[in-house]
Amino acid sequence: MKRTFLCLMAMTGMLTLSAQSSVTIGSDVDTNEVISTIMARRSVRKYLDKPVEHEKLEAVVRCGINAPSGMNRQPWIIRVVEDQKLIADVTEVYKNENAEQVRRDKDFKNMFRNAPNLICVCTPAGGGGELDAGLLGENMMLAAQSLGLGTCCLQGPVRFLVANEKCKFFLDRLDIPADYRLNYIIAIGYPDEQPEARPRDAAKVKFIK
Repeated sequence: MKRTFLCLMAMTGMLTLSAQSSVTIGSDVDTNEVISTIMARRSVRKYLDKPVEHEKLEAVVRCGINAPSGMNRQPWIIRVVEDQKLIADVTEVYKNENAEQVRRDKDFKNMFRNAPNLICVCTPAGGGGELDAGLLGENMMLAAQSLGLGTCCLQGPVRFLVANEKCKFFLDRLDIPADYRLNYIIAIGYPDEQPEARPRDAAKVKFIK
């Protein structure tokens, strides 16, 4: 699970060398919509209280499953949570277990960074598919950005859900096959913040000519 998250974050970093770095992009490339979307994407942790339309969630997921995978195995299972009550019910478990942390967060609404919808990505329980799942996730986050949506890749809630028996009802609703496990969750919704880009270390990039 940790390896998948690191792969996903590494790919995000490689794809989002920001304008703050020493890299200069040519004017022709500057106007490219795909590159503009990549450069604009940020992790969003504040969302409007507005569920994402089903059609947009479908479009995001379609982009995800069109990601490349080794030998076209497509080793992922995806569950999109639109049930607001399900999110609220499992959040109650989280609140009871983390009462002090919740009290400190004046903006707390739910355990998924307050996002109104979730995209749950699962990979084979025996291992494998982590890199492919990372490619899947990056496709979905960039597609969401292009549709005016914000996203944040989460693993903390996954650890809580898997470790706490009281959350079994949530995992049961996801209907994950026995030979798969929940790997990471993408919080998705309409952003209620516009985070600034953090510097990227372009010195880590070397071109071999």
